[in-house]
Amino acid sequence: MPKMKTNKGAAKRFKLTASGKVKRRKAGTRHILTPKSQGNKRSLRKAAYISKTHEASIKKLLLA
Repeated sequence: MPKMKTNKGAAKRFKLTASGKVKRRKAGTRHILTPKSQGNKRSLRKAAYISKTHEASIKKLLLA
């Protein structure tokens, strides 16, 4: 049986933490930043976590 391959698109977007959670970047940081408040932009810099409902499908893509 051949080896399973990691989905490279998912590998670039998601990282697994030591506790097994899936970390992701927040959307909305690329352009049209002027109408967004400073506090909103500051919170967009921080990482977020995938919800429990999607965690299993993302882990399957990352083969973990």
